[in-house]
Amino acid sequence: MAIERILVIGAGTMGHGIGHAAAVGGYTVTIQDVSPASLDKARAAVEKIVQKGVELGKTKPDEAQKIIGRLSFTPDREAAARQADLIIEAAPEQIAIKMEIFAGLDRMAPESAIFASNTSALSITEMAGALSRPARLVGMHFFNPVHKMKLVEVIRALESSPAAIEAVTEVARRMGKETVLVRESPGFVTSRVNAMIGNEAFCMLQEGVASAPDIDKALKLGLNHPMGPFELVDLVGLDTRLSVLEFLHKTLGEKYRPCPLLVQYVKAGRLGRKVGKGVFEYPEK
Repeated sequence: MAIERILVIGAGTMGHGIGHAAAVGGYTVTIQDVSPASLDKARAAVEKIVQKGVELGKTKPDEAQKIIGRLSFTPDREAAARQADLIIEAAPEQIAIKMEIFAGLDRMAPESAIFASNTSALSITEMAGALSRPARLVGMHFFNPVHKMKLVEVIRALESSPAAIEAVTEVARRMGKETVLVRESPGFVTSRVNAMIGNEAFCMLQEGVASAPDIDKALKLGLNHPMGPFELVDLVGLDTRLSVLEFLHKTLGEKYRPCPLLVQYVKAGRLGRKVGKGVFEYPEK
């Protein structure tokens, strides 16, 4: 089916990033969130990204206005869902929350609508159980920051239809992204590998093998990683990383057991850039 109108559920970092990318791709986009404050913050964040593109010469001023014009923000999920061809969920990484969202959307959206989840690790097949027609749900794993990162993992669940896979792959292409098709498995490709690297970095920090700055420096200069594991986890969120590791530990076994130091940091509220303190501190927050 032809996708023209996209609804993004959740106005957080990933939600507004996905909404911006969809608008850049020429789609009419609605970002929905129950929090008016989150919607205001998302609108400001998108406008900042677009303006930065203009300043860098990557976006023409007239195109910037068109991108902003394609976006709307609303707390009314039902009204937005009724008009959507594709609905992308970008809610917190908790399976119960995601399933509740999809169960509600199943009653609100047109029968022709396709659904996608931006989960970085959780089971698309399990989420699809909340739908009357599970074949309509596919995984679309975007990366933070969405406007800079080129990859989207397209996740084929047990019953995902070829038509749904084809539709979301084309959406990602129009957003300017590259895709890889992944058969559903815990953590897919990237989260499974990245969680292992990040967890091992915490174990080395706990053991005193090296300092956090030196571990980051070693992986950036020695292994050509664009970011060190601690820089990355501070950007992603330590609570998000812990949630992913707990899921992988549960489904894939002991090698994914979260490092006790990571658990301590989360309990201490050191969640990363979003709160001003993670492995490193960010005084501007």
